[in-house]
Amino acid sequence: MSTGKTNLLLRNDTVLGVCEAIGEDFGFHPNWLRLALASLFYFAPAAVIGTYLGLGVVVAFTRWIAPDVAEPAIAEASIDAQVGQEPMAIAA
Repeated sequence: MSTGKTNLLLRNDTVLGVCEAIGEDFGFHPNWLRLALASLFYFAPAAVIGTYLGLGVVVAFTRWIAPDVAEPAIAEASIDAQVGQEPMAIAA
């Protein structure tokens, strides 16, 4: 079982992962960007497709230059268990 984070380009539920990657990087929900691109697609489809592909190149380049090295939460909990600390409970 892999505990690592799947690459956005290799996931089955994304086209290129552009909106999700930009949303993660800038701290907003990717559906807002998807909604903006979808609404502009009606007026200028070629410009939206070009912008999306251009952003895809930028995202791929930035992920190649500076990959996300964040550790998953599972590894953090196992480190706490090894040190003898009890993991913090999530509030309901």
